[in-house]
Amino acid sequence: MYSAKKPLVAIVGRPNVGKSTLFNRLVGRPVSIVSDIAGTTRDRVSTETVWADYPFILVDTGGLDEQNDGGPATPTQIWEKVRSQIDVAIEDADVIVMLADVGTGLTPADYDVAEALRRAKKSVIVAVNKSDNEAREQQVFDFYDLGLGDPIPISAYHNVGVDDLMSKVIAAFPSEPDMLETEADLKVALVGRTNAGKSMLLNALVGQERSIVSEIPGTTRDTVDTLITHGDTRTLIVDTAGLRRRGSIKPGIERYSSLRSIRAIDRADVAVLVLDATELATAQDAHIASYILDAYKGIVFAVNKWDVAKEVGLNKETATYKVRERFKFASFAPIRFISALKNTGLDAMMDTVDSVAEQWHKDLPRYDLRRTVLNAVAAHPPALSGRSAAKIYSVAQDATGPPSFTFYVNRADMVHFGYQRYLENAIRDAYGFEGSPLRMRFKRRGEK
Repeated sequence: MYSAKKPLVAIVGRPNVGKSTLFNRLVGRPVSIVSDIAGTTRDRVSTETVWADYPFILVDTGGLDEQNDGGPATPTQIWEKVRSQIDVAIEDADVIVMLADVGTGLTPADYDVAEALRRAKKSVIVAVNKSDNEAREQQVFDFYDLGLGDPIPISAYHNVGVDDLMSKVIAAFPSEPDMLETEADLKVALVGRTNAGKSMLLNALVGQERSIVSEIPGTTRDTVDTLITHGDTRTLIVDTAGLRRRGSIKPGIERYSSLRSIRAIDRADVAVLVLDATELATAQDAHIASYILDAYKGIVFAVNKWDVAKEVGLNKETATYKVRERFKFASFAPIRFISALKNTGLDAMMDTVDSVAEQWHKDLPRYDLRRTVLNAVAAHPPALSGRSAAKIYSVAQDATGPPSFTFYVNRADMVHFGYQRYLENAIRDAYGFEGSPLRMRFKRRGEK
């Protein structure tokens, strides 16, 4: 049996042509940091989104750039950044949007980008940004010189021409037979920093050498799919290359690995974040956890190399405290202690993965949910804002996998983040949802 993968669309281009602005426009909310200073993209670089009922993964490759330590970038340094974006896009994207700037016109870097994309033989669409008036639209004809087909005039900031661009993007999506993957009851991504022991964990779960295991960080350069059976569950396990913080991703292989790991998380139901007991709960680990939660996937913390815990002065109580302190934003995620080398704790970890997947797919009775939420509101009403307060009229669960809830209110902007967290905790106290993030939306009653 097979299921469909989501196409991956990558936005590439030289610095400061508006990649992040276009990314935010397509996502429908400000996700990437937008600045007039070239190279400032540092926020989330990928997200799942939908356009005209077509789901896909959108990647702002500018977010994979490395900042200079200081001083203006040289043309060579700028090209190295652009080239690394192109390498990532060529390797993994199904459709590439090359973004240019009509205001600055064609530059040598644009020609270099176009030449690299032409050789890649990928679906490439040229979008010429900042075409926000008739005179600038006339200048778009110059971009035919890139030899990549009809350039599309757009203004990402003013939402001009974006529908035309996305129509061409969707038309370039791969046909269904090219986007199939093995069907399974449960899909699990093994993610984590380099050398945390993900490949050894996969080999231990499978019972044979499936991934190359090495002491050299970053040995696994691609994702590896393996179908196993745990109990009565057919589980597809995706082992990924180690993720690092975006600011420390090196050109070449690690850039590919980062994007592939993001894609693996998107494909999964549950992500197992493999932590290294010898270097526990680092900032990089927290960054990877944010990828998982941004994608609303189930999450399990697996503290690996537990066979050397005593040598590094750890016990379960201390380790649990450190993990909880680092991952306060994922306090609902279960923690399991394993040793892939010694093959201990793996059954308990997989039982937990199954349990989290069940929670991720949990569907609540409508009236029971409504009563729980309204009782919580009555016990602790929203605070006043000026002379008025937010009113919660009702709630409904819209979907599972992830559990998604829509709250109907008088004014969505008056529901403070702290009160949203209070409502989430009320739902968790009543129904569990261990290891599963909750997607919560607040809509004015009657709003479509």
